[in-house]
Amino acid sequence: MPGVQEETNKKLVTVLYESLSSKNGNAVQHLLAPDLEWWFHGPPSHRHHLIRLFTSCTSSSNDNNSYSSFVFVPVSIVAFGSIVIAEGHNEENSVSWVHAWTVTDGVITQVREYLNTSVTVTRFGNLDGVSQTQVSSSKCACVWQSKLSYESVPGLILAL
Repeated sequence: MPGVQEETNKKLVTVLYESLSSKNGNAVQHLLAPDLEWWFHGPPSHRHHLIRLFTSCTSSSNDNNSYSSFVFVPVSIVAFGSIVIAEGHNEENSVSWVHAWTVTDGVITQVREYLNTSVTVTRFGNLDGVSQTQVSSSKCACVWQSKLSYESVPGLILAL
């Protein structure tokens, strides 16, 4: 059963997606750290959808180009401590996506963005009371796996 902090973090990420969908730049600015760290993995042609959406929401111009029309609607959101994983699919662009958000003190400080990539989240350490230094490859646990990616996409493991 998820803890209170995990539920709070999931709610914060849910509010972020709602704010992005409604183009509420003020809400987006309050949810993201000013020095947000962003990592991207996926086809170069889709590299700037999320960042352009962030910047178009926070700028005063109403840019209606193809980047601002790219919509991220999560199908599932799960939390593992400070990490919140969201997954969805953009039908118009035939893109499956996974975002791994890091929440620190009620603000999103990092996002790892994976487009057309299968993601498996694995937890290391603190498994059945085992310390991180004692963990071997047989002591890791798959805690989540993307479901919306295509069969022929690259796969990555995100270790927590």
